[in-house]
Amino acid sequence: MTVHEAHLPTRTDSWGAHQPTAFAHYQLVAEAEPDSLCRVLNLLAMQYLIPLRLDVVRQDDLLHIELQVDGLSWHRAEVIGNKMRNLICILSVELRNPATLGVAANG
Repeated sequence: MTVHEAHLPTRTDSWGAHQPTAFAHYQLVAEAEPDSLCRVLNLLAMQYLIPLRLDVVRQDDLLHIELQVDGLSWHRAEVIGNKMRNLICILSVELRNPATLGVAANG
């Protein structure tokens, strides 16, 4: 446990309290706007989640974003993915759980 983890409050997952935690891999395509990345990361921050990995590549007018997050139920991962889809700057979201070969949802 890092110093930061020791001081972060945890948010209980009322929908998935009895479900095992999942490792979620998000692949997003967003408009290359200055606030696009902040909007996506804010959805995680509001849940007290910190990405394990974040990769961003800008190609012309698009951002290709890959996020890996752990410690959430699969239902919670899907809810966050749907919230990402609702952001005006997001063009597509794909959510995968590497533990369940090829589970995907396109937006």
